[in-house]
Amino acid sequence: MTRSPARSPNDETGRTIHAHEPRAVPWLSVVFGYGPMLPFVAGAVLVWVLLGPAAEAVFTLTLLWGCAILLFLSGVRRGVSFRTEGGATFAQIATMLSLFLLGYGALFAFALGRPMIALGLLIAGFTAITILDPIAARRGEAPLFFERLRPAQIPLAVLSLAALLAYRWAT
Repeated sequence: MTRSPARSPNDETGRTIHAHEPRAVPWLSVVFGYGPMLPFVAGAVLVWVLLGPAAEAVFTLTLLWGCAILLFLSGVRRGVSFRTEGGATFAQIATMLSLFLLGYGALFAFALGRPMIALGLLIAGFTAITILDPIAARRGEAPLFFERLRPAQIPLAVLSLAALLAYRWAT
């Protein structure tokens, strides 16, 4: 058996990467997938339990958390596209840009004193992830485990943001 000569990372011909991708959700992805959902759920519960300034502070922190997480997830989509066989697809770039614009738009709307609009944009963004990530996983544009993780994980954010929307509507 002959061996190919070792290639340096700067080799002009590039490199080939072989990876095994399990369908099972890795334990670290469970921790870092569901962990960031906890502030959504806690915020949604606390705004309805607390009164006055404390409820408003929790509302603000939860909404800003939603902006941060949606912007982070847009970066996750871009990062995954760097390892897509054949290069990033149009769908990957469009999804990343859409998520980023929804997250930034929500942040901007909140800064302008429009929390209802901000929540609507966040709900749209997280709902899109719930739908698009399983599709991307089946197409090889996202990790296989996104097909199982996202439909269970992301609705926690969507429902929590809807509870914030109902809270804001009621107050």
